[in-house]
Amino acid sequence: MAQAMQRQSISLFATDGKPHPLQDTLMAATLVLGAVAFVTGFFDNLHLLSSWTGLIGILTGAYGQFISETTRERFALIIGLGASAVGFYLGMFHGGLFGG
Repeated sequence: MAQAMQRQSISLFATDGKPHPLQDTLMAATLVLGAVAFVTGFFDNLHLLSSWTGLIGILTGAYGQFISETTRERFALIIGLGASAVGFYLGMFHGGLFGG
C-alpha cells in the first residue's frame, strides 16, 4: 500500500522526473540572451549587440520550444523569447544588424 501514500504535486514548475540537459541548456541560453538583448536594447549605441543577441535568442528559444518536454521549460522559454524579441526589435529600431 505504499503506492497509495505517494504525494502528487501539481505545480506550474512540475517536471517529469527525468533529466533534460539539452532542453535545460537551451532554456538557460535563451533566458541569458533575452536579458542581454532586453537591457542593451534601450541604449542607442548598443544596437548591434541587442539585435544580434535578440536574433540568436529568438532562434534558440524557438528550437527549445520545439523540443521542450515539460511546462517548466516552456514557461521559461516564453519569458526568454519575449525578452529576446523586444531587444531584437529595439536593436533594429536603433540601427539594425549591420550598423545602418
